[in-house]
Amino acid sequence: MSKPSWTKSKNINSKRYKKDLTSYLDKRAIKCVTERIDGVEEVVGKAGAIIKKDDELLIFSGGDVIMRTKIENLYAWELMSLDGVVITAPDIEHDNRTRTVIAFYSYWRQLEN
Repeated sequence: MSKPSWTKSKNINSKRYKKDLTSYLDKRAIKCVTERIDGVEEVVGKAGAIIKKDDELLIFSGGDVIMRTKIENLYAWELMSLDGVVITAPDIEHDNRTRTVIAFYSYWRQLEN
C-alpha cells in the first residue's frame, strides 16, 4: 500500500520533496529577489513571479529571467518566517553557474492563470 497523498517528504534531496515544493511555488508572486554573493545579499530583481514549466523552475523579475534551473538539480527551502524561499541551483540562464537566490513572496497571493 502506498503512502497517503497528504504526507510530504521532509528530505530536501528527494524527488518528491522537490516536486511538492515547486508545485507549491508555481505562480507565486514575488516582491523582491536577492542573491548571496560572497556572503552579502544583493537585490537582483523586484516584482515578479516563480513559474514551474515542465521540468524547470523559473524566477522572473522586471521582465527578465533571474534564474532558470532543472527541478531535479535544485535545493530549496522556505524561510522560517514563510515570507520567501531560498533556492540554490545551477542556473541554466547564466552559464550553469551555481547560485543562491532568495525570492520574497508578495503577500500570500498567487498569479491568476
